[in-house]
Amino acid sequence: MRTVKGWSQEEAAEKLHMSLNAYGCIERGETRPNLNRLEQIAKIFGVELGELVSEKSILNVGMDFNNWYNNSPSEQLIELQHELEKSRLLLEQKDKEIEYLKQQNADLRAMVNLLKPEGKLP
Repeated sequence: MRTVKGWSQEEAAEKLHMSLNAYGCIERGETRPNLNRLEQIAKIFGVELGELVSEKSILNVGMDFNNWYNNSPSEQLIELQHELEKSRLLLEQKDKEIEYLKQQNADLRAMVNLLKPEGKLP
C-alpha cells in the first residue's frame, strides 16, 4: 500500500512517528505491530482496520511470491487454504486471549469492590 501511495519507507515511518528501522521491520514481517499501531497504519493509508489486516494477511504471509506464481492454480489454492487456516487459528487464539483478559478484568474489579468499604469502584 505504501508503494501504491508513492511513499518511501522514510515517509511512511515519519507519518507513523516511528523510526525507519522499526517501520522496515513491520513491512518485512519481522515485527508484528500491536493493535494501536495497526490502527495508525490503517489511518495513514485511509483504509479500515479490517481491510488492512485482510490485505496484510494476503501480502505478508511468509510465502515466496516468486515461486508462488510458478505454481499451478491447484497448488496456489492449496497454499492459500493453508494460509487461511493459519490465520483462522490465530484469530481463534486472539479471541481466547481477549475472553481471558475480560475475565481477569472482571475478577480484579470484584476484588477492588471487596476491598473498598463502600463497595463501589471509583
